[in-house]
Amino acid sequence: MVVNVFVDYYIWRRITAVARRRFWGVAYAWSSLLCLLFLVVTICLPRRSGSDSMLVCIMWMLYAYFSVYIPKYIFCLISFIGYLPRLWRQKSWRLPAVIGAVAAVAVFGVMWWAALINRTSVQIKQVEVMVDNLPERFDGYKIAQFSDFHVGTYGNDTTFVSEVVDKLNGLDVDAIMFTGDIVNRRTDELLPFVGVLSRLDAPDGVYSILGNHDYGDYCEWQSDEAKRANMALMNDLQRKMGWRLLNNETEFIYRGGDSIAVVGVENWGDPPFTVYGDLDKAYPCQSDSTFKLLLTHNPAHWVEKIADNDTINIGLSLSGHTHAMQMEVGGVSPAAWRYPTWGGLYNDSDGSHKLYVNIGLGTVAIPARIGATPEITVLTLKKSHN
Repeated sequence: MVVNVFVDYYIWRRITAVARRRFWGVAYAWSSLLCLLFLVVTICLPRRSGSDSMLVCIMWMLYAYFSVYIPKYIFCLISFIGYLPRLWRQKSWRLPAVIGAVAAVAVFGVMWWAALINRTSVQIKQVEVMVDNLPERFDGYKIAQFSDFHVGTYGNDTTFVSEVVDKLNGLDVDAIMFTGDIVNRRTDELLPFVGVLSRLDAPDGVYSILGNHDYGDYCEWQSDEAKRANMALMNDLQRKMGWRLLNNETEFIYRGGDSIAVVGVENWGDPPFTVYGDLDKAYPCQSDSTFKLLLTHNPAHWVEKIADNDTINIGLSLSGHTHAMQMEVGGVSPAAWRYPTWGGLYNDSDGSHKLYVNIGLGTVAIPARIGATPEITVLTLKKSHN
């Protein structure tokens, strides 16, 4: 907040230095004061104890505020270059201020394109995965993966969710798999979308797991019983939707005499996320020859426990969680600073354990995707003939 006051003062001085009318300086000063009051009000609104609508409102208010101030930062940084000649007692350059103003307008436009357009522009990625010990009858098996829907962000508006369901149903896949974070904080966010999500259909069914947002850990509860009721409702609604929720469980998919195991663990979180997942409970004999497809929300589980582990025979793991931090430009994302496996297909050192990280459909914290386009992945399993 203090930094923003200095930013506004700097820009005010620039305006008053070049404006012929006092009006522009006064107008900017008042707009800066209103922005400050807007931020104070936003910060004071309840988050953990507020309603879902309040949380969405706060997300948009903060985004609107920073969509104004991030361009201001850009302008200040670039325009300040124009003062460098003063170190040699020469006249300041005007061009950096012009470049800074153009860059600021461009950044403002990109931020609102990311919020109003790209946030709901779903990309379908086709990925072929070569795997060992895949049964012959599963060669060419197709899976649609989606993740991190965070449906509470849409309130009661089912438009986008319905569009996603239609896209998934039109992919002609064998199974659909969801890798966690269906809500933001509370299970009742899911209620308006149960009917729409019930339309999801694939020959071998819809499988799902829970993510860190699905346990009610980001909400204040009046009692432990209320939190347990929230989880019971989550299980009940997913059953009503026809999804097979795998809470440290395994389901088998059969093709004639061949089969694969779909292993689903609860959220396995690196700090600060709580560990609920138990792979030993979900599939005790992890070294057997059965081809296993693991659904685990956080890719850190694969990095820390599965990759390069000779005692675990899990050919392919599917994760979400990262969102690519909702920012990706030219294949580069700040998520790489936090997660070594933030999006796409990964192999361990000998290629025997593979991981695919889906960057998700929804948004959290900021209602925008700057690049990092919402993703549905179609994974085609191909038998490796080494």
